[in-house]
Amino acid sequence: MSSEIVFSKKVIKLFGQTNAKYSLIEEGDRVLVALSGGKDSHAMLHLISRLKRIAPYDFEFKAVTLSYGMGENLEFLTKHCKGHGIEHEIIDSKIFEIAENHIRENSSFCSFFSRMRRGALYTYALQNGYNKLALGHHLDDAAESFFMNLFQNGALRSLAPKYRAKNGIVVIRPLIMMREAQLESFAKTNSIAVVGDEACPAMNFKVKMPYKREETKNFLKNLEKEKPQLFTMLKSAFEHIHDDTFFDPTRFKL
Repeated sequence: MSSEIVFSKKVIKLFGQTNAKYSLIEEGDRVLVALSGGKDSHAMLHLISRLKRIAPYDFEFKAVTLSYGMGENLEFLTKHCKGHGIEHEIIDSKIFEIAENHIRENSSFCSFFSRMRRGALYTYALQNGYNKLALGHHLDDAAESFFMNLFQNGALRSLAPKYRAKNGIVVIRPLIMMREAQLESFAKTNSIAVVGDEACPAMNFKVKMPYKREETKNFLKNLEKEKPQLFTMLKSAFEHIHDDTFFDPTRFKL
């Protein structure tokens, strides 16, 4: 049996508050937990496992890891889950093979693989009776998405804690109120082996690295040095949206 997982009180509190505020996991839910193998998805999985043990209501969950079809060695994730009494399955896909025929040289790849990955998880969830899909995005991801949409697309958009996809699956983000540094600390404290960039299929293609996201990360890092309360204010702003004060005529309250 693996050693007991340790959480900080702050992480436990944020997870509980987020779950309660947005009704992420409820009575009777069947939750598919996307375990990529990174620090974020590991923390999410173990927090959901802890919730299963202590919640005054019943729900089911299962961890799944998507294989891109590159011959990845992902068995260590199954071993890790088994050591903690968590059901885990590796989903095989042909995403890498499909990508070879669809990604152009030096093109951007993030959105392509994101769509393919999400589609494979949706399909598995629908075929196996899961009504919710849990993803490991955190507050830093939400902030980066907001500023990337602002600077690149001229749109006000971020990552919702919860939304219903067109196919009916409810996507939840239990870590959306947490900082990336808190999740890094979780992985280090528990000595969890995580999957790195080597698992990204784009490493096998001549494609552009996601420099815009890296630029945004650095922008936020520098801005936070000047304004230490940046993420506290962003979190508050994301919860208090006055949409009738912008230029969209469909949102005017007259």
